[in-house]
Amino acid sequence: MSKEILADVDRDQIRIGVLEDRQLVEYYVERTNDQRVVGNIYKGKVTNVLPGIQAAFVDIGLGKNAFLFAGDLNSGNQNLDDANGFEDLTKISIKDFLHVGQEVLVQVVKEPMGTKGARVSMNITLPGRYLVLMPMVDYIGISRRIESEVERQRLKALAQEICPPHMGVIVRTVAEGKGFEELKADMEYLKRLWDSILKKQKKCKAPRLIYKDMDLLSRIVRDVFTPEVSKFYVNTSYGYEKVRELASCISPSLQDRVNLYMGEEDIFEYFNIESEAQRALERKVWLKSGGYIVIDNTEALTAIDVNTGKFVGSIDLEDTVVKTNLEAAREIAKQLRLRDIGGIIIIDFIDMNSQEHQKMIIETLEAELKKDRTKAHVLGITNLGLVEMTRKKVRQSLYEVLEKVCPYCEGRGRILSEDIMAKRVEREISRIFRTRNGEAVLIEVNPSVAAVVIGAGGSKLSQLEQRYGKYIFIKGKDDLHPEEIRVKAVGSKAKLEHFAMPVREGQILDIIIEEAHVANPRNGIARVDGYVIDVEEGADYLGLKVKVQISKTYRTYAKARLI
Repeated sequence: MSKEILADVDRDQIRIGVLEDRQLVEYYVERTNDQRVVGNIYKGKVTNVLPGIQAAFVDIGLGKNAFLFAGDLNSGNQNLDDANGFEDLTKISIKDFLHVGQEVLVQVVKEPMGTKGARVSMNITLPGRYLVLMPMVDYIGISRRIESEVERQRLKALAQEICPPHMGVIVRTVAEGKGFEELKADMEYLKRLWDSILKKQKKCKAPRLIYKDMDLLSRIVRDVFTPEVSKFYVNTSYGYEKVRELASCISPSLQDRVNLYMGEEDIFEYFNIESEAQRALERKVWLKSGGYIVIDNTEALTAIDVNTGKFVGSIDLEDTVVKTNLEAAREIAKQLRLRDIGGIIIIDFIDMNSQEHQKMIIETLEAELKKDRTKAHVLGITNLGLVEMTRKKVRQSLYEVLEKVCPYCEGRGRILSEDIMAKRVEREISRIFRTRNGEAVLIEVNPSVAAVVIGAGGSKLSQLEQRYGKYIFIKGKDDLHPEEIRVKAVGSKAKLEHFAMPVREGQILDIIIEEAHVANPRNGIARVDGYVIDVEEGADYLGLKVKVQISKTYRTYAKARLI
């Protein structure tokens, strides 16, 4: 499997794409003016202790107080010397360990999201190239991705030898095959970093930032730029020099794999992955077989539905279902990684009768998830036939980084139909004639809504005018949202008719023939702001742009002839 990294380093933002066999599998965006806080270490002040939920709020200077859960306390706290792990914390109140006004050293483990502040921990971790130093706990761990038991035991022995007393260390995956000197150098760097953090926190008052984690480009070099990566492309001289400098310090053997991209095309377009990056935001993802998955994000969880779509198979129904589910399992693992979706995830695979097939799907999903650097756990199939799983949520997903909630539908993802909006327009007309004087009203709406309010040949509009004994002008406006109703004016018929008419007799226009006339198939129908233009002999030009001259105007439509 070939692996490459693309870096689009711009003045305002950095985009990173990780490719496996030229397929985009990880995508990161970080704006230079964004305040990323995960990994940062702060000296904070406890503002509130809540024994009822075994948690405390800590002011770290970010506006919203951070949340500290009882399980994220540590033995470095003077009141925890006699505690034996989190099991004891469940039996003893958190108020025995923390009090309001107390200063604590904490690290952000989860970004602030929505109305929630950041989540912090007193269990500090400092990641290096090969090791993660844990100054507050006495523990040796080996990456679960290192599968060889012999290698795990070798690395554990090295870690025990270089780890400072009363501290802990986790050996990272990239340390596999590395020797004593390389691990020792990494540990010495992390120990110096920890000593500087301790010195700084003693000299300042809370709340204060003590240590800021690396930016996106630096983290990618540290965490992702491993020997498995054949090329690291950077599109600016500044970014190229920075990556080479970091690589020379972290892993000199990789320095020659850094390449400066000098093409005129956007780097993502040149490597044909811009479209993949765009698809990472779409709700529906098509599978190669013709099936598809639908990804819906809610505040509580992410729901994924699997459908056969256009795939009909060639053997029988069960075979079609299994093939679709297998392909979907691989794509779901890829999309979770690409979109950086975390939290609770529910997957509705197509129902399968065979337990053997169900097991096959779960095993495929778990195997694909092993490629993901973020920890995920498949819980199994529920009684309803749904697959439950979790994926660690540390930062905002790709949706949250790149998109905002629609100001029109406020996150519903749906809008009212034209028929419902037409009824709202009718109610608005009724309200206007009850409360305001005038013989006519001019209302602007989206053209699709205007067509329904007016009706075929102006029939519905005539009924409304007869009902109220008033003149009603409905004008379609393309720039109006389908749910927007704009009352433009109430007054005399003569004045409003002038404003309402989008065309005038004798006017020459370029228009597109949209459909044939229902009553006269030789004529074509075009529209200007929802206003119907009946073009004589226009049916032969269906779908084409033509030049016409308006010959006669009416309340709801106009006649025109081809030029």
